Amino acid sequence: MTAVTAPSDALRRLLDLLASGASTEQLAHVVVAARAEGALGPADLAALASAGELALRIRETLAEHRRREAQLTALFETASELAGLSDPDTVLRSIVRRARALLGVDVSYLSLNNEAEGKTYIRVSDGSVSAEFQQIVLGMGEGLGGLVAQTARPYATSDYFHDDRFKHTRHIDSGVEDEGLTAILGVPLAIGPKVLGVLFASDRSAREFSADEVALLSSLADHAAIALDSANLLDQTRRAVAELNEANATMERAEDAHDRLTDLVLRGGDLPDVADAVAAVLHGDLTVYDADGTLLASSSAPVALDPDALAAARAGGRAVSTSDSWVCAVQAGPELLGSLVLAGRAGLSEPDRRLFERAGVVTALLLMLRRSVVRAEDEVRGELLTDLLTAPGRNPRALLARGRRLGIDLSAPHAVLVAHADGGSRRRVASAAARHATLVGVHAEEVVLLATGDPDELARRVAADLGSATGRPVTVGAAGPASGPSAIADAHAEAARCVRALLALGRTGEGAAMAGLGFLGQLLGDRADLDAFVRQTLGPVLDYDERRGTELVATLRAYFANGSQLARTKDVLHVHVNTVVQRLERVASLLGEDWQAPDRALEIQLALRLHRLGTPRG
Repeated sequence: MTAVTAPSDALRRLLDLLASGASTEQLAHVVVAARAEGALGPADLAALASAGELALRIRETLAEHRRREAQLTALFETASELAGLSDPDTVLRSIVRRARALLGVDVSYLSLNNEAEGKTYIRVSDGSVSAEFQQIVLGMGEGLGGLVAQTARPYATSDYFHDDRFKHTRHIDSGVEDEGLTAILGVPLAIGPKVLGVLFASDRSAREFSADEVALLSSLADHAAIALDSANLLDQTRRAVAELNEANATMERAEDAHDRLTDLVLRGGDLPDVADAVAAVLHGDLTVYDADGTLLASSSAPVALDPDALAAARAGGRAVSTSDSWVCAVQAGPELLGSLVLAGRAGLSEPDRRLFERAGVVTALLLMLRRSVVRAEDEVRGELLTDLLTAPGRNPRALLARGRRLGIDLSAPHAVLVAHADGGSRRRVASAAARHATLVGVHAEEVVLLATGDPDELARRVAADLGSATGRPVTVGAAGPASGPSAIADAHAEAARCVRALLALGRTGEGAAMAGLGFLGQLLGDRADLDAFVRQTLGPVLDYDERRGTELVATLRAYFANGSQLARTKDVLHVHVNTVVQRLERVASLLGEDWQAPDRALEIQLALRLHRLGTPRG
């Protein structure tokens, strides 16, 4: 170092060092060196000492300016970085990282308020090593952070555990101790009067946070709050746009489904078509029931209907869920028309639920349309049936023509059936009988059917099916086959007599033609076939006698003529009693073990008499 020989040399040296950014020690050494050299007088040394102190103050001022400039630069860079961020989580991480760098602290972290719960949660941190600390939840007013969140004012402490200005709690103090923090500064993240959360800077050793540091962190928090609020708004906007797009897509899907269902109805589609369409749209399995719970259609295997769920859906006017399905009531005003059951969907979103309910409306429309068509057809068919049975000879050609317009060839052979049900709706019986009939209607308080097939077999099958469908016994009499209006009218009269005979015999709920009533049918029938009756009753015995040359028929005549007594029978026949017994055992094997039951025995005796009348005496 150059020796100081004049005050000007010392001052120049101070200025050179100050200009070059020398340290405090270097500036102070100029005055110390001048004293040691002794080249300056007391007055000059005093002036030099005063100049040295001024140089030190200037240096400190310049350092402070440079520090502030660095902080402002960093703050502007932070604001610029935050302005470019759009994801809230990214914004939060950037805030705490910058806070730690700007204040040079060990740990920085940020908590966000939950207004509904009245608490603030640590969301992100930088420099933290304690899992317990990162999971701290602060109530409003608890701990330093809770106090900042509650008051919206900055708070700083150089020694957290010995500061009694805020409320200490065991779980907060435990987390702070586990992280090893001592000095903590917290400033509010606020937009106007609304506090979003708290930004913290903390050290693991005692430290006094200056007013400038508080102001710096507060400035960062202000920028961060704006950026966070903007990011939240942008995120909300994105979600709103996504929800709007989803709503538009759902609306388009619903409109498409509605158009498809409406088009099905307008094109004459039936319930199976609707079931398939709805199942395809909702990606499930759909089953359609009528008001009585009868299956109408299903897109796959039918799903059972829960009556309680249907009652709830009907009462609430909305589809309801069960453990494994959804149920929608199909209604027209207060009237229940049926129900829809959707399976294969664990849950339905609100749009899909509304779509399912809309399917119920379309189904109701289809059922109402179907009912109107059926009523119109029933009226036309009913008028034809009434004219056919009451005035068959008035204009037979017109009746045949009306039948052809309905797709019915009345000149073809038809069995005529009359169905009788005590109580209940005859319309319901007629509706259930429609699947068996070419023509069906209600005439003279009874349901009348024209069908193709064997009358006796048809009567038994229809009686069983209608009884099952209506839940009450239905008695069915049959006659025919008959061709043409007059013959059909006659067959109807015979079928009606057959029904009355079944009821008189106590055979309610059964079905039969006159031939199935045995000798009573021959007596009541218009077309008695005695040979057929004899053949039906004694056929196996007659055939046996003819093949083997036996006398089973003669034995039966003698047996019945002698009051079914074996001893008298064997005397008349001039055979041993064992022979009579053996012959009667053979009869039982041919006619059945019940051949001696009163009803069967009466039919057999009548057949024996008719057979004798038709056999020439030798």
